Amino acid sequence: MDLNRVRKLLENVSTGKVTVDEALSRLRSLPYKDLGFARLDSHRSLRKGFPEVVFSEGKSTEQLTLIARQMLTAGGPILFTRANFEAYQAIREVAPEAVYYEDASIVVVNSEPIGSILNSGTILLVTGGTTDIPVAEEAAVTAEIMGNTVDRMYDVGVAGLHRLLDELERLFAANVLVVVAGMEGALASVVGGLVAAPVIAVPTSVGYGASFGGLTALLAMLNSCAPGVATVNIDNGFGAGYLAGMINRMSEGER
Repeated sequence: MDLNRVRKLLENVSTGKVTVDEALSRLRSLPYKDLGFARLDSHRSLRKGFPEVVFSEGKSTEQLTLIARQMLTAGGPILFTRANFEAYQAIREVAPEAVYYEDASIVVVNSEPIGSILNSGTILLVTGGTTDIPVAEEAAVTAEIMGNTVDRMYDVGVAGLHRLLDELERLFAANVLVVVAGMEGALASVVGGLVAAPVIAVPTSVGYGASFGGLTALLAMLNSCAPGVATVNIDNGFGAGYLAGMINRMSEGER
């Protein structure tokens, strides 16, 4: 952050040369923090309502430690996705309060959601099978840290459709649904055909050879004939949880 620019901007606001709305607009484009190997977008929360999230896979423990130390100065929750236990241990060196969600492979620092729970609407996580749970948990933890109420309905795939039909009341009560499934990926279409709320489909890489690492489920979800179904990338629980949180927030007029 350029302190001189911020100081000048605040002085202009105090003298009436710049309105509060104009100042907020300028703050959204303030510089990032350059660490050499990473450029941290320290003002993303001003633009998006939530800070930058760190994709941990492929980063060294030293890089994660430096990122964590820098992001701690900004306050607010910090999410490290696709984090293993070694990454968690490194982050905990500079952030002892860090919490590791093993099923979701997420490390969270300053877990208090931004603001309070955004609204009374519920995001429902639905999986086809038990093996899909890690991707679903990535979505669930992301949405919860964003300040949303999350419900979970796991292992209700189309191989035993009666399990899903027994839960119609919970399906209908959800404000947004995230449906996570591998194999042929049919569950998203089934749920989309039942509910009025938006459905975010997440194909997973779960399945035998002809599932092609989730490609079969991805194409099935993209070709869903049920209206109101949108699809994210294979195994992208974070993206689905983030999008669900945005929809849930905006449904009550939040911008």
